[in-house]
Amino acid sequence: MTTDSTAAWTAAFRSAVVSPYETIDLFELRGFAGHTLRQIIRLDGGGTALRIRLSNRYGKEPLHIGGARLARRTEGSGIDSGTDTPVRFADAEDFTIPVGEEIVSDPIDGPVTAGDELAVTLWLPDDTGLSTYSAVPLRTGWAVPGNALTTPTLDGAEGLEELATRHYITGADVLAPADTRIAVAFGDSWFEGTGTTHDTDHRFPDLLNQRLRDAGSNGWVVNQGISANRLLTDEIGEHALARLERDALTVPGVTHVLIHFGLNDLGIPGQEAYPEPAPIPTAADLIAGFTALADRIHAAGLTATATTIGPYKDTIYDGYSTPEGIAVAREVNDWIRGADSPFDSYADFAAAVADPADPDRIHDDHDSGDGLHVNDAGAKALADSVDLATLTI
Repeated sequence: MTTDSTAAWTAAFRSAVVSPYETIDLFELRGFAGHTLRQIIRLDGGGTALRIRLSNRYGKEPLHIGGARLARRTEGSGIDSGTDTPVRFADAEDFTIPVGEEIVSDPIDGPVTAGDELAVTLWLPDDTGLSTYSAVPLRTGWAVPGNALTTPTLDGAEGLEELATRHYITGADVLAPADTRIAVAFGDSWFEGTGTTHDTDHRFPDLLNQRLRDAGSNGWVVNQGISANRLLTDEIGEHALARLERDALTVPGVTHVLIHFGLNDLGIPGQEAYPEPAPIPTAADLIAGFTALADRIHAAGLTATATTIGPYKDTIYDGYSTPEGIAVAREVNDWIRGADSPFDSYADFAAAVADPADPDRIHDDHDSGDGLHVNDAGAKALADSVDLATLTI
């Protein structure tokens, strides 16, 4: 491929992954044997070439991939066959990912732009065991028996399965101008997008990207949210302090990190113990965790923006919302808004979607229906709460 000394590999899509071997079991766990997977990624930014990242981080056996293809998506599981191209890794079309590792493809030359929808098709000839996966990608994927790597559409195929989870794909990078600014949305379901409409790209990072494009920004946001993820405790996914290096600080091109954590630290213990009470972190515990995040982000030379903990009173999940947890969230939010916060700036998520008559709960107009997650309108309110100037400093 051609090279450009003014360009650098830059994250253009991310999909944070979790282990299928966790104790808390909220999502469908899958393995594959003799299947073709076709999964869609939507680029947050563009460049002159592209490379794909695949992961066997949590697999217990080497992952044999008999072939990988990349094409522009048309509709449903359909692809534009004229754009279909093999994805090679170390110049091989048939390759194996060792246990615990992630690999990056050889570059695929040719321009791509923000909003491009690309189909990544994988042929998995052998038993994979339970897969490394993304819990709530909000993008339909497909699995069919047999080798259908180059099949123009899988719609209507015998044995077709729709997948609500994403498997093995952790990202795509593009060759972009070296001064491109990348913000990583590093957090929980309020970033991953739970509660917003499937297959519509109405998550908070998507809508913030739209604002950035409308403003003529040369950068974008990539999404590293994990639903049910916590600041201080593992599951779902490694806790924020454990995954910060991999999922934020070393993302190619990163200049800014956006943070949203705390909800699950306060809610999951009670939900898991219900109907019994459960101990939860104190405000001091969460503040210490947030401070450690900010310090490590700054030590990496990056800008850190916090978001206040979203409201969740009256959520439908038994045991999740408690008066004690609500009080801690209020105290932490006051700290995030105050002069003692170590963050460079903050976006007031809580205020953006709260019911003015009862600020501890989500306003009905912004509620997805479960009292814990925002809908499309709520995600827009979150995106609108971010001062774009904080992403360009």
